[in-house]
Amino acid sequence: MSVSFEGRVAIVTGAGAGLGREHALGLAARGAKVVVNDLGVATDGSGSGSDAARAVVEEIRSKGGHAIANGADVTSAEETEKMVEDAIAEFGHVDILVNNAGILRDKTFAKMDLADFAKVLDVHLMGTVNCCKAVWNHMVAREYGRIVVTTSCSGMYGNFGQSNYGAAKAGVVGLMNTLAIEGARKNIKVNTLAPTAATRMTEQLLTPETLELLQPDTITPGLLALVAEDAPTKMILGAGGGCFAEIRITETPGVALVGDDLSPEGVVAAMGAIRDPEGAEVMDNAFSQTRKYARMGAAARGLPLPWDE
Repeated sequence: MSVSFEGRVAIVTGAGAGLGREHALGLAARGAKVVVNDLGVATDGSGSGSDAARAVVEEIRSKGGHAIANGADVTSAEETEKMVEDAIAEFGHVDILVNNAGILRDKTFAKMDLADFAKVLDVHLMGTVNCCKAVWNHMVAREYGRIVVTTSCSGMYGNFGQSNYGAAKAGVVGLMNTLAIEGARKNIKVNTLAPTAATRMTEQLLTPETLELLQPDTITPGLLALVAEDAPTKMILGAGGGCFAEIRITETPGVALVGDDLSPEGVVAAMGAIRDPEGAEVMDNAFSQTRKYARMGAAARGLPLPWDE
């Protein structure tokens, strides 16, 4: 099935370079009208300027596409609201939001200034929250929306020197989990992209040969799939070098402890069974876990099960 964005309007944050630029170009190439947002900061968040965003807009227009530049700071709720208002004034509506803007301020936790920790959280997590909030009611009213938040393997698995970045990137996954549930009845699908790409943020960390493999254009096809008409929802898509995989947060079957075993010693003794991945499953929502534990606890004590099988 051909993926088309004809008639759709997309906002892409951090779209002046790297992944964001490729996302904007990819959406435009398939018919979307694009708001190219970029504050024009350095990788650490310093400075500003919208020249990069305007250059991407000109590139899209030169190929017959439709785009406007926007220099909103995603950490400002007022500026992101204005960005959405401007998009609606120009194109009539907003269908797609790609949260891509980000910065890095890497240091070990021992040496990290809390101001740098807070700044990275503000850009990645609150910046995503601000943009989602700015489009949310509009999408609810139109009963259509496709939103992608951008996480990282640092948030999923951890990475030395990136406690601030990892915390922020794990946070956007939690946001996605809830927004996907709340948006389901209004045809708002919310997903997470976990890219590994050669960008300004990674060019100092990888070899030239690896950088050549991990170009941003090898990731954008996955992004386009996550915002398409028949997109999934509540999915974490790992992407890099043309490779794609689903990242899942699962829970093992676990054990129910009673009597003398319901103790720290009992938990230690059962740790092997607790951590056994056989039969691990994805929880649909927080109540799924509550129901699981209530059922297991009741069964272990010979009590009537609180829910039917």
